[in-house]
Amino acid sequence: MDHFLYRDGQLHAEDVPVADIVAAVGTPLYIYSTATLTRHYRVFDEALSGLPHLIAYAVKANGNLAVLKTLGDLGAGMDVVSEGEFRRALAAGVPGGRVVFSGVGKTAEEIAFALAHNVRQLNVESFEELELVSQVAVAENRSAPVALRVNPDVDAKTHAKIATGKSENKFGIPIARAREAYARAKALPGIEVIGVDVHIGSQLTDLAPFESAFEKVAELTRLLREDGHDIRRIDLGGGLGIPYRQANEAPPLPFDYGALVKRTVGDLGCEIEIEPGRLIAGNAGILVGRVVYRKQGEGRVFLVLDAAMNDLVRPAMYDAWHDIVPVREPAPGVERAEVDVVGPVCESGDTFARARPLPPLEAGDLVAFRSAGAYGAVMSSEYNGRRLVPEVLVNGDQFAVVRARPSFDEMIARDTIPSWTA
Repeated sequence: MDHFLYRDGQLHAEDVPVADIVAAVGTPLYIYSTATLTRHYRVFDEALSGLPHLIAYAVKANGNLAVLKTLGDLGAGMDVVSEGEFRRALAAGVPGGRVVFSGVGKTAEEIAFALAHNVRQLNVESFEELELVSQVAVAENRSAPVALRVNPDVDAKTHAKIATGKSENKFGIPIARAREAYARAKALPGIEVIGVDVHIGSQLTDLAPFESAFEKVAELTRLLREDGHDIRRIDLGGGLGIPYRQANEAPPLPFDYGALVKRTVGDLGCEIEIEPGRLIAGNAGILVGRVVYRKQGEGRVFLVLDAAMNDLVRPAMYDAWHDIVPVREPAPGVERAEVDVVGPVCESGDTFARARPLPPLEAGDLVAFRSAGAYGAVMSSEYNGRRLVPEVLVNGDQFAVVRARPSFDEMIARDTIPSWTA
């Protein structure tokens, strides 16, 4: 569910007409809904009721400070994968005690920063990282709270670029070596073993892979306790998918996911951590662009937008589908025709959709890409000398620019020309 609906013939973001926001901010731009963010967080929270738990929002999905502050004020923790994301969480008012630091390549400097800010836990992904965490903790005279991320070799049946739980993926410690890893952790100075971590991938639309992974984690937890480890937290990662095709996709609901969690690991007496990102932020955002040209090609029509792959890379990178809708509501029964929706970047890959049936659209018309709140603005770039897209947060009948569009001068001023070229 989201809060981007037609009203009086115009697409609204909550109670604000999208066209009004465009008039004030320009295009392309991202628009986020506070009501949708809030609802999705609370749905997850309710799904895990009865279990001690922390919902650690995955900052990588959308790291805008206003989004983080909105969720942090609801009680969310943050799942971060870099010092930069950790600093964003702190800047949004989320204390280190609610921050889980994940990621396969943490540096010594990042580990020291996390420990200095009382990180809730470090999700350690390798024997080598475990040794480094110990060295840093000893040097900083601190104790590092650690959960080891195990790779359960479960096929998440998702896109290859966002699968993380198979043996050939770079993430985690092979589950067959988990007891060895925990034994090593227990022997190292500066390490406090507190839990088990698993994450098998993103945009999962079936609960079966989760069930397989969680059952393996439950079995491992029991074995580790027999080995004398005080396992009191289980981090189950994120990955629950969202309906990108509103008409025919129906991923599992958070309620069903919560029931699965309770059935597989709920009897272990552990605090449960989950790290949703896409499911909280994805349907809470849209990207709005304007048609620049309606171009007649050889046997096909192109809608050339002012939005491009540098603004929303998912279709180019993952062959991802986003529903594309006019900001002005089409008349009932209007005839649709197939068009290719493309951007202005000098790449054939700058294509959002091919042969997409859409109502008549002409130069100047506004279109919205639905379900663009996750892995949209956060993955954007300045490729082709294009400015980063502004972000707007709506709350009821109010809206605010929460990241401004930089000027060309600001963009260019970040570069410097060395003195020897003068």
